[in-house]
Order: sequence, then structure tokens, then C-alpha cells
Amino acid sequence: MVCLSTTSFFWGVFLLAALASEARVLQSSGFVQTRNTRFVLNGSPFFFNGFNSYWLMHISAEPSQRNKVSDVFRQASDAGLSVCRTWAFSDGGYQALQISPGVYDERVFQGLDFVISEARKNGIRLVLTLSNNYQDFGGRPQYVNWARNAGVQVNNDDDFYINPVIKGYYKNHVKRVITRVNTITGVAYKDDPTIMAWELMNEPRCQIDYSGKTLNGWIQEMASFVKSLNNKHLLTVGMEGFYGDTLPERKTVNPGYQVGTDFISNHLIREIDFTTIHAYPDIWLNGKDDNAQMAFLQTWTMSHLADSRTIIKKPLIFAEFGKSSKDTGYSINARDSFLNSVYFDIYNTARSGGMSGGLVWQIMAEGMESYYDGYEIVLSKDASTTSVITQQSRRMTALDHK
Repeated sequence: MVCLSTTSFFWGVFLLAALASEARVLQSSGFVQTRNTRFVLNGSPFFFNGFNSYWLMHISAEPSQRNKVSDVFRQASDAGLSVCRTWAFSDGGYQALQISPGVYDERVFQGLDFVISEARKNGIRLVLTLSNNYQDFGGRPQYVNWARNAGVQVNNDDDFYINPVIKGYYKNHVKRVITRVNTITGVAYKDDPTIMAWELMNEPRCQIDYSGKTLNGWIQEMASFVKSLNNKHLLTVGMEGFYGDTLPERKTVNPGYQVGTDFISNHLIREIDFTTIHAYPDIWLNGKDDNAQMAFLQTWTMSHLADSRTIIKKPLIFAEFGKSSKDTGYSINARDSFLNSVYFDIYNTARSGGMSGGLVWQIMAEGMESYYDGYEIVLSKDASTTSVITQQSRRMTALDHK
């Protein structure tokens, strides 16, 4: 009897563990969709707490380093985080996905396959970003350099948005990623509900036209192209939220300058499914005190929320926010206080039909010090911050059941 009871106990523990693992995987069934200003999953409201980890594919390209990706997804899932935004590009340079236009490193692509597979195992959905405004990991400058080296007449990096050859390079990359068949799961990316959304570019900017009109034309063309390949997944631009010419009075909300985007017109494009904002008051208002920065953050958030609700009429995600350890007077308590403030706004607006979630910048694994940018959060080491994040996850998840 004692031996039988012990055996039954261990079988029971094994069964519960198996069921928990299966439940995590099954959470990824069904494609996230939008309904007015809400996200929905299988017909029910979908609220979430999420994170950024841009580096996942880059690390996964080296099989010996893949444990870092597995660790982060497992720890994130344990903290209730259910959406991750990460890069699906690396253009030229070290460990590139796209070595040159149309030429890919299969080893790096298999790293992205692993990222998607591990996310699915842990019940985490992905927002996959298809390019970068900046030269980090290639991005827009690399595309322009490729064209220049091919003998194309280019003037500056903003030719990315208007030159037909460069736009062709970008479309080829988009098609290559979206139609990719995962070597681990056997599922084409375009058919995988683990992917919540595609993002055209990280923080697009255009210095030759501050009105937002040049960028608007590019977004319209590329959004239509993405949807022609894949209409199951959601699509967004990847914007920070800077206002342009559509509502001139809204320019006063910007932190003193424009970057060539127009939050309103860029998101009114039919094929764009939801809006995003980023916020770095510590950088944008460098030199201002904490009170001024937090006042700006409040106005920034509420202005975009109102416009997403009443003018654009699409859901809003707070897609990047964080507090840097490089800031004057930084402390863990200051970071936790900042995150709590942002989370409070997200949760309170979510209850009344506002934002459906936020993505903190950024979660990293242990042993990644060379990747640190000041905003890094290591869930296994930063206990108080992990607690703040976990509490927000619980609050947001509870809204799914109200």
C-alpha cells in the first residue's frame, strides 16, 4: 500500500506537470484579432502583459546559446507575460539573417524557427518586427547601402521609403519571412497563431518630410503587400507615436520636435490593425526632473489613447517603455515606481476600453552583460521588479474573466 501510494503520488505529479505544459501550448491556439478598440482571442477579450526581447533570434543562431532563450520564455511565462516583441531581421554584418538582398543564412533562420517554437511551448505570442529605422542589425541604412553598392542613385537613408529598388528589397524580405516554413514545427509562419502580429519597422522616421506624408505612402504600399501575403495575422507600423500634420494642435504633445511620422494618418490606413506608442521621457526630456518627465508621460499616454479610441478607432499597445540604470539618480526603487505608474495607467484604461496591454523594454537572460543597454531586466535576479511585473500580469489576466 505504501509503495502503491507513493507511485500514485508521483504519477499524479507527472500528470499535473504534463497538463500544465499542455495548457501553456494550447493557449496559443487561435489567432488574435481586433474588434473595435479591443483585441479578441477566440471571440473573447484578450488582455495581456508583455515584454521586448529583440535579441532572441540573434542568440538562437548559436545552438549552444539557445538555453538563454528557453530560460527567458520560461521565466516570462512564470511571471504571467504572454506577448513578446522581437526582431525578425538582421541585415548584413555579423550573424546576419539577410546577408545581402535575397541571400539568407539558413542557420540564423533556424534560430528564428527555434524562437517561435519556444514561444509556443510557453504560451507566449510574438510580435515580429521586419526591419529597423536605425543601423543596429542593419535596418534602413543597410538597405540603402545595398542599393548604392549595386549602382542605384541614392541621396540619403530616406530613399528607403521612395526608391523602387530598395522597396523591392524590403518586399522580398517580408515575403521570405512570412512564407517561411518552420523547420521545427513544420508550420508556415503565415499559418502560425503563435505570431500575434507583424510590425513593418521599429520606430520608422523620415527626415526629408516631417509632415508624415512620405512615410504614409510607404506604409500604405507595404501594409497592402503584407496583407496580400497573410491576412490571418494582425499588422502594425511600429511607431513611437510622434504627431504630424493631420491635427496640428497635437504637435504640442510631441517632446519638442517631429520625426516625420503622423500618428493619426499613419494608423488610419485600413490594413493597419492597431496603434502603438513608445515612451522614453528620460531620453526625450533629458535634463528635465522626474516630475516633468512623468507629467509628459501622462499627457503622451492619454492623448494617444483618446485618438486611438475616437479618431482611429483601433486598439492601442504601449509597445516600449522602461527606465535606464544610466539615468541620474537611478535606483531599483525608482525603476519599480516608474513601471508601476505605467502599469497603473494601462490597467485602468484597459478596464474602461482603453489599452489592452504593454510591452516593457526589455527582458534579458543571465550572462548577457554585453547586450545591456541600461534598461535590461533579468527576471531571475531582479526580484522586486519581477514582482511588479507579475502583479501587473495578474491584474491584466483577471480582466479576461470579467
